[in-house]
Amino acid sequence: MRRIASLTTLFALAVVAVPVVVAQAPSAPGAPDKSRVTAGTYAADPAHTMVVWRVDHLGFSNYTGIFGDVTGTLVLDPANPAAAKVDVTIPVSKVTTASAGLTAHLLRAGKDGGKPDFFGPAPADARFVSTAVVLDDDGTEAKVTGNLTLNGVTRPVTLDVEFHGAGMGMTKKETVGFEAETTIKRSDFGVLYGIPFVSDEVKLDIHAAFEKQ
Repeated sequence: MRRIASLTTLFALAVVAVPVVVAQAPSAPGAPDKSRVTAGTYAADPAHTMVVWRVDHLGFSNYTGIFGDVTGTLVLDPANPAAAKVDVTIPVSKVTTASAGLTAHLLRAGKDGGKPDFFGPAPADARFVSTAVVLDDDGTEAKVTGNLTLNGVTRPVTLDVEFHGAGMGMTKKETVGFEAETTIKRSDFGVLYGIPFVSDEVKLDIHAAFEKQ
């Protein structure tokens, strides 16, 4: 009986303590609150902005890689969000995959001086420049159309963008964050190797943080 009473007491204390611990736990600086966004020019945070790409490999698995160290600018005005402008640069030469062999292949020169299978040893940076922004009714999602230049080819691309959060970042700068996704065809950009065994379609998931300047 004494053991049961002790366990009951511990349980009761835990029930009382949980709300206190939760109340004292620090909250994240960013929150999905549009009122936190202020007008101005923001710079991409290269340490926390990335483009995650995914292709189907032989119908067995989705293979994923990352372009990081993204730089660029975002111009925002909460009073006129449809006028937002984004211009970002993605260093293709810094592509990362889980396989050292595949990463090397992506950046390998063409055989006997021929065209590389993928990007080659000195690929130019990719760049996305927006041309139009169309918001949904509540202003938390938008379709952002722009021109994507990749592998020396420029094509129009539309991103499905969702507002993720805003607030004061760890660097004491106002920060805004977004998630975006789209699908492109690598053949449109002259990357033909392995099609159709490795899918022509490439799904892009973009995670972006911008700091106010």
